Amino acid sequence: MSRGDSKTVEATRRRLTGKQADTVDKLTRAAVQVLSREGFAGMTIRMVATAAGVGTATAYTYFSSKEHLVAEIFWRRLRSAQSPVSQDPDSTVRVLEELRGIAMLVADEQELSGAVTSALLGRDPDVQHLRMRIGTEIRERIARALEPEPDPDVIESLELLYAGALVRAGMGYESYSDIADRLERAALLALK
Repeated sequence: MSRGDSKTVEATRRRLTGKQADTVDKLTRAAVQVLSREGFAGMTIRMVATAAGVGTATAYTYFSSKEHLVAEIFWRRLRSAQSPVSQDPDSTVRVLEELRGIAMLVADEQELSGAVTSALLGRDPDVQHLRMRIGTEIRERIARALEPEPDPDVIESLELLYAGALVRAGMGYESYSDIADRLERAALLALK
């Protein structure tokens, strides 16, 4: 199975059997639907469970909070999104493609994009765990794009730029498309 296959994605709280993975998939798909209809403030785990056709207690077995659920949705999208592996010899081009790809993961879903920012800023321990996984994945993608000699200071600067851009877009200051453009310009400055 591929890395992005839902059956192979380990849940934050435990390993899943095939049936459990199907339940988590139902919950994450239902959450996107509920978010588009109710927004993040109006969404509840109960609503998501109902939309997914599972019990509320079952939903809480997998997700400790709506923040945890939304963070899981982003994590799964990031993991399943192919890295835009460019053959360009210029590492700057590769980094810009990588950052744009990550920035645009939820760009077309306004409610989800705002929810992701809110969720990832949460204090829920399960969200903190996912935030670390997401951060590690982004770091690894940036480092691969900078090969053959990734500079840790440049990687950290690009991570900070990405995090700031995510917060700015999530707060509604600019669209994700506009933020992706601004992120590219800022990354070019960091890569000089």
